[in-house]
Amino acid sequence: MNLENIIRKQREFFWGNNTKSYDFRMRELNKLEKTIRENEGEILSALEKDLGKSNFESYLTEYHFVLEELKFAKKHLHRWMKEVRVGKSLTTFLAKSFYIYEPLGVTLIISPWNYPFNLSLGPVVGAIAAGNTVILKTSSKSTETSKIISKIVGDNFREDFFVHLDNTNLDYEELISKPYDHVFYTGGPSVAKRIMAAQAPHLSKLTLELGGKSPCLVEKTADIKSAAKKIAWAKTVNAGQTCIAPDFFLVDRAIKEDFILELKANLIDFYGEDSLANKDLPRIINANHFERLLGLIDEEKVVFGGNFDKEILKITPTIIDRVDFSDPVMGEEIFGPIIPIISYSKLDEILSKIKRMPKPLAFYTFTRDKNIEDKIIREMEYGNGAINDCLMQIANPRLEFGGVGNSGQGGYHGYFGFMNFSNRKSMVKAGFFDNPLRYPPYAEKKFSLIKKLLG
Repeated sequence: MNLENIIRKQREFFWGNNTKSYDFRMRELNKLEKTIRENEGEILSALEKDLGKSNFESYLTEYHFVLEELKFAKKHLHRWMKEVRVGKSLTTFLAKSFYIYEPLGVTLIISPWNYPFNLSLGPVVGAIAAGNTVILKTSSKSTETSKIISKIVGDNFREDFFVHLDNTNLDYEELISKPYDHVFYTGGPSVAKRIMAAQAPHLSKLTLELGGKSPCLVEKTADIKSAAKKIAWAKTVNAGQTCIAPDFFLVDRAIKEDFILELKANLIDFYGEDSLANKDLPRIINANHFERLLGLIDEEKVVFGGNFDKEILKITPTIIDRVDFSDPVMGEEIFGPIIPIISYSKLDEILSKIKRMPKPLAFYTFTRDKNIEDKIIREMEYGNGAINDCLMQIANPRLEFGGVGNSGQGGYHGYFGFMNFSNRKSMVKAGFFDNPLRYPPYAEKKFSLIKKLLG
């Protein structure tokens, strides 16, 4: 598979205006939806093989998620493609002012292993809806899901429009160095920096969906039972291998012990006394990631869990108490079922420390105090978040999803995906009246008149 030829063919196909019509985009979106539905069983099976996910979890967080993106895009595409009239200025009052969204061209989408179906085909929906061609690079770690995606793409789409790259003989440095009109990457900051440097000579548009250490605040007025249940789920869905999972927990010292008791009870209720044997708890993606996670667990601070099985790459949900910002578990994004708890007495002091950390992808707050809620929303900087819940901000296609600073740039989902993969082209269409005041010679009388009109 010659990458240069693929890019050249896709660019020629795009220049031929083949992707720009509403009919073409709808036909390709319908085709994608149809083939996904036809391969439901194989998709769920692949996710189970790669990550040990139950069919329920895979259906909800991956398969159904992509179908929802497709249905939403198809429902609204006609309206998104229409020109949008805007108000006039004094100097353009007789002209029509509007903008339209046009496709960017050849797009490269690089997806990760943790949600290998959702985070591959979810962005593809936005790219196709916007009228682009697509080159998709999936993760070499989630091999089974990559296989079924390769089948879906290869059997149904022409290569000069939508192609899935084979990881076998792919040179990653060559991949990220080629000229694209838009590169959409989901992963970590270190690779994102390499992509930015590689694409700088081409001045390509970049969307970077990264991650980081997303805080979760459990304030003293919180409904502890509700908070513990939602947190237990959010930290163990996909075995914690979720970019917007709450990474560490700031818990008011006055309620900490009660919160830990509730958290333990929910984890046992979800996965039983022996969670290693529970099929609803997914596994860690590979041995390297597994060993990295074990290195973050301070056995002296474990108050729940801490067990693991190297043969099946599973780690039990593990609560670590008395955590300090200097502990190893606070040095990097966890990406696993480890729950570090930092207790605090003064909210402003702990928030001041969080402000000095890299901006996270998400921030979660559990409180019944409206003033605290407003304080977190307005004073803390982060990509997205939730009040009295976790993860659910990603479930609404009417909300843009994306990071800020170290956690990424650009966003997508629903209309925002369409917009992100487009150029918003501003237009003025003049009528037959031509204002003579704008032309030389600029006499003093004309200058006085224009100052009166515009001043």
